[in-house]
Amino acid sequence: MSTSVTYLSGYRLMWILVMFDLPTDTKPQRKAASDFRHFLLDEGFERSQFSVYARFVNGKEAFVTRVNRIERNLPDAGDVQILNFTDRQYRDIVHFSDQGRKRARENPQQLVMF
Repeated sequence: MSTSVTYLSGYRLMWILVMFDLPTDTKPQRKAASDFRHFLLDEGFERSQFSVYARFVNGKEAFVTRVNRIERNLPDAGDVQILNFTDRQYRDIVHFSDQGRKRARENPQQLVMF
């Protein structure tokens, strides 16, 4: 089995940021919101904040594919917004936690595919 290495460009690698505000007044609404969060996690997103999830993909085509998958799994009610930006832009995000500035996230320099 051979392994190929693909180097990732900070301009080609795209981040997807999914932000949502879903109703949770009733038990079915809470289940739909929970199912949507679990769907995002199953799709490889990580939680950034309670209703903000992020994931990186290799290129615009992969971004479009993810958006289409999210669209097919939207809950019946609520607001969902999806942003995309390059890895270079993501690296410049300023993050404060517990009143202190967090270090910029280290992203992978290469993607190993096998």
